[in-house]
Amino acid sequence: MRILVAEDDLWIADALRAALEAAGFVVEAETDGEEAWFRGDTETFDAIILDLGLPTIDGLSVLKRWRRAERTSPVLILTSRGDWDERVDGIEAGADDYVVKPFRVEEVVARVRAIIRRSAGFASSRIQLGDLVLDTRAMQLSRDGVPITLTAQEYRLIAYLAHQRDRVVSQAEITEHLYAQDFERDSNSIEVLVGRLRRKLGGDIIKTRRGFGYSLNGNEG
Repeated sequence: MRILVAEDDLWIADALRAALEAAGFVVEAETDGEEAWFRGDTETFDAIILDLGLPTIDGLSVLKRWRRAERTSPVLILTSRGDWDERVDGIEAGADDYVVKPFRVEEVVARVRAIIRRSAGFASSRIQLGDLVLDTRAMQLSRDGVPITLTAQEYRLIAYLAHQRDRVVSQAEITEHLYAQDFERDSNSIEVLVGRLRRKLGGDIIKTRRGFGYSLNGNEG
């Protein structure tokens, strides 16, 4: 899952990056409203954390531009404690949730998971995948209550495919959402990753549509 953090306070941005990466997310960061708007307009993110007090273009204007352009990434806005009117304006402009500063990063991570889950149509952090259960809160995949050991990238792949139910996902899209932009990877890294997961989970859990990409077999809400 790929997250954009748009926050000009470097201490807050670094704290959010560390917490989100520890929770299994790939994080990109911007400190300027213009740059944040451009990336949100031209790239795909599973969720965006947007500070309303950004320089160049304020966060509320950035959000309004995205929604006018029908950019549908879930957005969590960050606001100051006393600015209740900003929170109302943000929700009215199309934000999915908000967090008031100062905050605990654990709350932000939980709210990011929730807006991603809701945008995919899941009501619970436990996602049923045939005879498998993906617990996005615990970052754990299990079968019949028995945990399955996964690497960080294997977990990211199964979690991303689970949130894209009823859709075939291309290798290019998977690569974009599993790896940071500056991460070096081989051209066949997704094929290798899928192969490892199939050996652990069973060959029929991930379906290949040749020339198009991958989807999960047995996705159930």
